[in-house]
Amino acid sequence: MDNFKYKNNKLFCDGVSVEKIAQKYGTPFYLYSQKHLVDRFRDIDNAFSKVDHLVCFSVKTNSNLTILRTLVKLGAGLDIVSVGELFRALKAGCSPQKIVYAGVGKRPDEIKYAIKSDILLFNVESLSEFEMINKISLKLKKKIKVALRINPDVDAKTHKYITTGKKENKFGIDIVTASKIFYSSVGAVALNRPKKYKYIDLVGIHLHIGSQITLVEPYVEAVKKTLAFIDEFKIDIQFFNIGGGFGIEYSDKDKPKTPDQFANKILPLLGVRKYKIIMEPGRYVAGNSGVLITKVNYIKENLSKKKFAICDAAMNDLIRPSLYNAYHQILPVVKRNGKKQCYDVVGPICETGDFFGKDRKLTEVKQNDLLAVKSAGAYGFAMSGNYNSRPRCAEIMIVKGKAQVIRKRETLEDLVRGE
Repeated sequence: MDNFKYKNNKLFCDGVSVEKIAQKYGTPFYLYSQKHLVDRFRDIDNAFSKVDHLVCFSVKTNSNLTILRTLVKLGAGLDIVSVGELFRALKAGCSPQKIVYAGVGKRPDEIKYAIKSDILLFNVESLSEFEMINKISLKLKKKIKVALRINPDVDAKTHKYITTGKKENKFGIDIVTASKIFYSSVGAVALNRPKKYKYIDLVGIHLHIGSQITLVEPYVEAVKKTLAFIDEFKIDIQFFNIGGGFGIEYSDKDKPKTPDQFANKILPLLGVRKYKIIMEPGRYVAGNSGVLITKVNYIKENLSKKKFAICDAAMNDLIRPSLYNAYHQILPVVKRNGKKQCYDVVGPICETGDFFGKDRKLTEVKQNDLLAVKSAGAYGFAMSGNYNSRPRCAEIMIVKGKAQVIRKRETLEDLVRGE
């Protein structure tokens, strides 16, 4: 499954030398394997092939147009959370009827744009949002499909910042409130006040309990709770969106379950129901497709004998270690023999939190060495920024044995554009 392999002690991506790419394009840069993206998407698509389904790649994971186009050509839909992501999805050639719009804070202008774009459906996260969508659809006189996002109060056993299905999280509608909605507003669509809700078509239920989920059990619990809710209120739906969050290997210690293992436990719960299943994977598809390549500018040792490998990439390029204390494997692009030493691998930004890894055991690291920060294809470039007025780095993809620049490196002029 790893598309980044050593050959004669040099790192290659799908048969292409990473060192030569760095020599040609400079550092830092993100490097992706298109083959990995394709293979992982097909893993999920095949795992759920026994039922009618739509795999909507989570655009927030990695929104590069080339990556989106690669997946759209395979039949993927797209899961979006902003008007910017909708714009990207349409630019990437995704059919509007394969676009699902999630997120807790959709602005009126975003809702209007999505309705006019004829997307498949909104995942509605609150009663007030439902009323806003209804108000805009009435004004536009345009029918729109919606699904209610249920918060099943299930612990996904993941990092607290990326769990989304517990009652204290901001996401979704708790089951008690959702039941009130079905007795009142949504029920009025077909019962008491059909004129007020004549452009709203409630067609689905949605849940999403978190990201980097490595166990099947929380998923099973959430699906069971949601199906029980559907049965209790005799809700007639077409779509059941089970969310995403399938985990990946960030280290050798991680043993995430496969899409087949998730499908084998989830699909039997559906019984004879004829729902179209929607999924929103992101990390599983993109996470291990990419690495961040950086050059070591300096080696520094302080009085406590701690060694620092100071790189040209920084937390503005990959913020996950600083934000989540996330672990990413760090590998030399060119291996050398020798005894391993302990390094903090850091960037040049004026923050103590600017690091990629602490106390990492690496064979001697020297000035100008290249390092690869692995598992950076998800929430890497997508979360990058310009802190310290640093231009964002380039993105490069290996396509059929050739390196292609899929996003140019920003220039200094780009930093002040619009100011």
